[in-house]
Amino acid sequence: MTQDVRKGIMTRVYVVYLGILLFGLAVLGRAFYIQNFEKTELLEMAKKQEMQVFPIEAIRGNILSDDGTLLAVSVPIFELRMDLVADSLTDEVFKNGVDSLAICLAGIYKDKSPMQVKDKLWEARRNQERYFLIKRDVTYPELKKIRRFPIFKRGRFKGGLMVIPQWERELPYKSLARRIIGYEKGEGDQKIYVGLEGKFTKQLEGIGGSRMMRRAGGSNWMPVDIESQVEPQNGLDIVTTIDIELQDQSEAALRKELIADSADHGCLVVMEVQTGYVKAMVNLGRTKKGTYEEVFNYAIAEANEPGSTFKLASFLVALDDGKVELNTPIQVGNGIVYFAGHKIQDSHPPTSSVYTAQQVFEKSSNAGTAKMIYGIYSAEPQKYIDGLYRLGLNKPLNLQIDGERPPYIKNTKSKYWSDLSLPWIAYGYEVALAPIHLITLYNAIANNGKMVKPLFVKEILRNGKAIQTFKPVVLNPQIVSPSTVQKAKILMEGVVLRGTGTAIASPIYRIAGKTGTAQLAQNNRGYNQGTKNVRYKGSFCGFFPVENPRYTMMVVIVDPKKGKYYGGAVAAPVFRQISDRLYSKQEDILFPFKKDSVNSLLPFANAGMQSDLNEAYSTLGYNINKVDVRALWTQAVPNENKIILYPQAVSRNLMPDVSGMGLKDALFLLEQMGLNVVVNGRGAVVNQSVKPGTLVNKGMPVVLDLEGPKAKAKTQT
Repeated sequence: MTQDVRKGIMTRVYVVYLGILLFGLAVLGRAFYIQNFEKTELLEMAKKQEMQVFPIEAIRGNILSDDGTLLAVSVPIFELRMDLVADSLTDEVFKNGVDSLAICLAGIYKDKSPMQVKDKLWEARRNQERYFLIKRDVTYPELKKIRRFPIFKRGRFKGGLMVIPQWERELPYKSLARRIIGYEKGEGDQKIYVGLEGKFTKQLEGIGGSRMMRRAGGSNWMPVDIESQVEPQNGLDIVTTIDIELQDQSEAALRKELIADSADHGCLVVMEVQTGYVKAMVNLGRTKKGTYEEVFNYAIAEANEPGSTFKLASFLVALDDGKVELNTPIQVGNGIVYFAGHKIQDSHPPTSSVYTAQQVFEKSSNAGTAKMIYGIYSAEPQKYIDGLYRLGLNKPLNLQIDGERPPYIKNTKSKYWSDLSLPWIAYGYEVALAPIHLITLYNAIANNGKMVKPLFVKEILRNGKAIQTFKPVVLNPQIVSPSTVQKAKILMEGVVLRGTGTAIASPIYRIAGKTGTAQLAQNNRGYNQGTKNVRYKGSFCGFFPVENPRYTMMVVIVDPKKGKYYGGAVAAPVFRQISDRLYSKQEDILFPFKKDSVNSLLPFANAGMQSDLNEAYSTLGYNINKVDVRALWTQAVPNENKIILYPQAVSRNLMPDVSGMGLKDALFLLEQMGLNVVVNGRGAVVNQSVKPGTLVNKGMPVVLDLEGPKAKAKTQT
């Protein structure tokens, strides 16, 4: 090897050595810099990778019925993990208990044998796992059982069992009132709530807390430093206006009718007259399986043409404008009238070519209503529309629940206004209203003209104490004049007494309402596509009892397919079922007077047949005021210089109140019902063993205690 070659090799070696030296110096320099200048920052970064703050979800508040019954509640479920190197979990303790623990855990796993569970536990022990997953979604009863397992029964620090609570929403009544209560939809960032759960989610969800967690391997994290944990503030509770018993009864009645009619869907709303509290709201739609479930809130979100129930609005406008009276004659001819070349026809031929306005309403004459409104307002159609607007029918109600479909009342300035619009709107077409809008109007008439907002929530509670109360909201103190209100009540009661609603007339209490039958449009193909394709909506809206309205109710049945589709045939019977139940169970409706003082003020039995009481008191010179001249059984109540005869509720299967009756009347009434009556004493009935309103069966024993008038003490002079 020549001298030059050797020299070249050595030069390259020196260069490599120099490069290595410089690299080493750079590493040492960087280490020195990190140690002295970046140490704190990098340590913080390392901590963030191994430790993180995780949110703690607050317990969502409960949703309650009007009497405090739970409608939606957050129930605890647990995730169980095990710290296999807990300080007090010695090798001896683990070895002696692992076999028994594996057998117990295999019983809850069901898909693993005791040997497989044992192997997993030993493997986790060898790996010194401090956050080993035992089971997710454990219920509280299961947790109580697992806490008694070998090793685990030693507790958190001696047995290593770690319990991580989570919360799951549960509806104790399952699907009952589900669309009102609401539920969770979607997951993660896409999760939303509907119904009251959605509208009041800020109040219900509370304020979350936080805890520090350390990575325990992979994607598992375990809590540390419990003292630094920020506890969550649990959500508030919401008290609804819903009567859960009435909701159950209403759903059963509506479902039964939907099944009988093979209808597509239906809804039912019960509202308290003075407060606007919605006591029941049922929405049932046919599923693909053919069952009926709460799949959509039809009562507030389905706004379409109401049909004849809208006639009340037309009559209110005409009456309040002074353009018509109840006895105003209306030419109905043969029940067919033409406007702009289109036919408007009554569902049944009229019994006379001339009806009074009252008969037009009671018989639900489409031709008569259209002619009446057209005759009054054809020169100024906007005046009629303005009248509808005064009733508030064009304004949304801004309910305590999301999903309300805004009402639509066409204006004459609309490009869609035509020569047909005025007569069609008159009887409920070319408008769109949801059932909640119509029942609000009807409720205003029941409430003597005061329109109140429908309410679903009446209180918000924190720890059982009310922090916010929702009082009745008056939307309009007087939608029409008091005289118009009284005329409207006469019209509506006439529907039940003489018109399209006679099938639900009650001999016990008075009902006022209006039937409705609307032909549904076939998408964009109009209404008449042959009899096989015609779809109808039957409805009934009304209130009771007429003399002291307590409840307003609306029932809607959509697309019945068993031959009957008129509102009086499909919707009104459901109304009557629920009104009967309400009437029989509300003692302050049945007996709006104090009975305690009656016997001391009246000379003899104060209850019985109206004809007998009327004759007896008239003979004695009393002035008589009959609340309901049709009532068979009545209760006599003194009022200054007159006797008021209140109607007594008598139903075939419900125990009547016979207190105050003489023995003859009480025996006659109860034995007609097939009851076995046992009598103690003489005089008038002062006590009965079966409470009024109780469901009774033939042969049921009833004990009556009778007592005669007490003799007045003689005074010495």
